[in-house]
Amino acid sequence: MTVTRAEHCVIACAETWRGAGEVLASPMGLVPSVGARLARLTFAPELLLTDGEAMLVGADGSVEGWLPYRLHLDLVTGGRRHVMMGASQIDRFGNQNIACVGPWEKPRRQLLGVRGAPVNTLNNPTSYWVPRHSRRVFVERVDLVCGVGNDRAAGARHHRLGRVVSDLGVFDFDTPDGSMRLASLHPGVSVEEVREATGFPLAAADEVPYTRDPSPAELRLIREVIDPRDTRAREVDH
Repeated sequence: MTVTRAEHCVIACAETWRGAGEVLASPMGLVPSVGARLARLTFAPELLLTDGEAMLVGADGSVEGWLPYRLHLDLVTGGRRHVMMGASQIDRFGNQNIACVGPWEKPRRQLLGVRGAPVNTLNNPTSYWVPRHSRRVFVERVDLVCGVGNDRAAGARHHRLGRVVSDLGVFDFDTPDGSMRLASLHPGVSVEEVREATGFPLAAADEVPYTRDPSPAELRLIREVIDPRDTRAREVDH
């Protein structure tokens, strides 16, 4: 059975929460949301999911508990949440920008704003989802630091960058200097293609593995239970 690129991205996002334990998963985006629910239904049953307001929910949306904002903040600031955010720009050390393109004083484009990115990255594990990998996103230097990278996080107790998942592959920071490394390629993508679409030197092993395929059971859950309307294809269309 043919596996789509979006489904490989779902698997890569789900793997972000493997071994995380009883933490709050905060996925931002369609593909990460499908991935978090898949993880909960398979290899991470202890994962906590939220409706985004005041409830803990199961993978099917049924209410499992109460999570008012003050308790949510306790999780955020105590390392008990793993968030997967987006990135308008991200650099080799994982500094992320979602605020503006161009100088802060006179930006060429206004984006979301800094929002909660500093608190997220300094106080709980953080990963990123980039649906369209390009040099406009993977940049040598971000225009404004919102999410804090490995080169700026000295002394932050709960700072940990997990993965960056894009439509081309999976990246981690398992290098001596904490810089980004190509961890796996989605099937059909080459190392050269990734490097051409990345605006900084990218570490990679001599042999880069492919992102794993979903099992038949996982594929059934994705297609029939979690996302039967194929919303994942809205973010990854190839």
